[in-house]
Amino acid sequence: MSAGQKTLDTLFEEIRRCRICIDTPGRRSPLPHEPRPVIRGQASARICIAGQAPGTRVHASGIPFDDPSGDRLRNWMGIDREAFYDEARIAVVPMGFCFPGLDAKGGDLPPRAECGPAWHDKVFGVLENLELILLVGAYAQKWHLRARRKKSLTDTVKTWPEYGPRYLPLPHPSWRNTGWLKKNPWFEQDVLPHLKDEVARSLG
Repeated sequence: MSAGQKTLDTLFEEIRRCRICIDTPGRRSPLPHEPRPVIRGQASARICIAGQAPGTRVHASGIPFDDPSGDRLRNWMGIDREAFYDEARIAVVPMGFCFPGLDAKGGDLPPRAECGPAWHDKVFGVLENLELILLVGAYAQKWHLRARRKKSLTDTVKTWPEYGPRYLPLPHPSWRNTGWLKKNPWFEQDVLPHLKDEVARSLG
């Protein structure tokens, strides 16, 4: 086992024991349930999926993108479940590691704000072999692109060549975004072929 993998294993163990959002949530209300951080990857991973936060189904299973959104994302990437869940090649590091709870309308709350400052720089500091980071949704784009991102998700995704080859911004693959996909046919025409090519290249 490499030194990097030992460091990552130790870091993931710390993350999976994390209770910041319950014990010291700052100005926000505590997480409304017991934490169940969801994060995957090995130091050898060349692709990282930087998403938002687990939903109810992923909170129950502990498996990221174990839902229809994951099916759509795998289709976008041009890979099957076996390749997607190969931690030696693909890491999954959401902006919020735990399911944040539901809002009054039954939708998912935003990712918890504590995870990024506490853990993300440490995690990405160890994932030194990454060639491609898929920025799934506005929260991931805001964190990773900082001032480089555009004012809207649509504009950020539309200007995807500006962020390559390391970053590729994507909309969230939720079926709630089907309307967005219909309004923006350039995404399937221009971005998805590039995404499939880059994933195939990184996975060898």
